[in-house]
Amino acid sequence: MNAQTEKRLVPGPAGMIEVAIDLPPGVAEPQGTALICHPNPTQGGTMDNKVVQTLARAFLQLGWRAVRFNFRGIGQSQGGWDEGRGEVDDALAVLQAEHAGAAPLILAGFSFGGYVASRAAQRLAVPPQRLVLVGPATSRFDTAPVPADTVVIHGEVDDVVPLSSVLDWARPQNLPVTVVPGVGHFFHGQLPLLKSLVVRAFDPTKV
Repeated sequence: MNAQTEKRLVPGPAGMIEVAIDLPPGVAEPQGTALICHPNPTQGGTMDNKVVQTLARAFLQLGWRAVRFNFRGIGQSQGGWDEGRGEVDDALAVLQAEHAGAAPLILAGFSFGGYVASRAAQRLAVPPQRLVLVGPATSRFDTAPVPADTVVIHGEVDDVVPLSSVLDWARPQNLPVTVVPGVGHFFHGQLPLLKSLVVRAFDPTKV
């Protein structure tokens, strides 16, 4: 993401997993770790996706350590597509390698990554402090129910995951969804707004 981004390989269930770590500038001790899951690898999703990088920048602004990674079979990550099952295992393996269990944790994801974050959260012994799901792929993958304070942001005219699908998933949970008018799945032209929405959800004084 920038010259300070640290890249490393960590062990995963299908081989090594490529990880990118950014530290918040000027912060001696980060608030915790924010793990960000990228969109569907079968459709070109990687940890360098612009929405994923925007989420990372939002968490850095909030003082969190931002951790991105490539799912199995993408970039330098070994293995192959596992229809979402093994990809949840990948996320948990990165957490095991890069996150101290007692420290605060945010799980975030864009599109398919939102599904992965929701499922990974279910399997953690210590739940994350918060979930942030952008354009979660509720129409394509069995996205898990999430806590009431989860941040969900979706584009009004998303042509990949229809807004109606996200609302159908959120409705039984009484879960609010922030809808960005006139915006599609990839938030083209509205990434600064997306970043500010995430920052505002955690700390309105930092927007």
